[in-house]
Amino acid sequence: MENGNLSTVTVFVFTRFPQLQNGGLLYFFPLLFIYIFIVTGNLVIFIAVRLDTRLHNPMYNFIGIFSFLEMWYTTATIPKMLSNLISEKKTISFTGCLLQMYFFHSLGNTEGTLLTVMAIDRYVAICNPLRYPNIMTSRLCAQLTAGSCIFGFLILLPEIVWISTLPFCGPNQIHQIFCDFTPLLKLACTDASVILVQDVIHALAILITSLIIFLSYIRIIIVIMGISSTEGHKKAFSTCAAHIAVFLLFFGSVALMYLRFSATYTPFWDNTIALTFSVFAPLFNPIIYSLRNKDMKDAIKKRFCSQKVLNESGR
Repeated sequence: MENGNLSTVTVFVFTRFPQLQNGGLLYFFPLLFIYIFIVTGNLVIFIAVRLDTRLHNPMYNFIGIFSFLEMWYTTATIPKMLSNLISEKKTISFTGCLLQMYFFHSLGNTEGTLLTVMAIDRYVAICNPLRYPNIMTSRLCAQLTAGSCIFGFLILLPEIVWISTLPFCGPNQIHQIFCDFTPLLKLACTDASVILVQDVIHALAILITSLIIFLSYIRIIIVIMGISSTEGHKKAFSTCAAHIAVFLLFFGSVALMYLRFSATYTPFWDNTIALTFSVFAPLFNPIIYSLRNKDMKDAIKKRFCSQKVLNESGR
């Protein structure tokens, strides 16, 4: 579509994917396996939390919701990555690009907010154990979960609407493996200073959220160190270890991706960081929550390995 001497871009091309004849298929099957594992693992955790009454408490309810979000978080990008690995035309429409950005980052923001809620939940449980049942009621947990989702999906809406109004007159090559704010804004025919403003806003959001979680766990560790019994130490640390690991994975990859401002990486490191952020961090979450938690392992075995358990008990 022509408008004077400028043409409006309606399709973007991803430049970071190998051609099919150059080994694209070699990346397709490992990525497909990882995606299936992420979806299956998180679905198992979500179902176990929903069905096992022993896990009907705030901590596991938050874990179940987080696992549910992880399934859709990866679905926002990985299926398109798989398609691009086996397709000759590695393209995405302008509308598709905006939708991918919106859902990927909205789900990511919701997860970040939920991790903050989970840190506060552990803070109350360990620092105020006697008041915990009265503070973290089922109603409050539902409100915090709903609030995290509403915040995560509304906070980015104005930015996506604003980007949709920007003129894109070429080139149309996105130097990334999925649609993201900075690579897309670099293609807009507008003042480049908007990229810096956008980076600052995102950086502040990441830093504030990380600081709240970090301070919560510092306080938790101080309280745990004051517990006299070794058994008390072990139990308190075990309830927080998985949350801290997920927090470090999630916000560590987010920091590498979005707290670099004008710094540039080589294509290899840029792709590696993007994959860590969008694929590898979600890959380890079901492993952390299922293997490091005895109650979760027991619930999964009860729900999904019941026949095996029955056979063993009958011997």
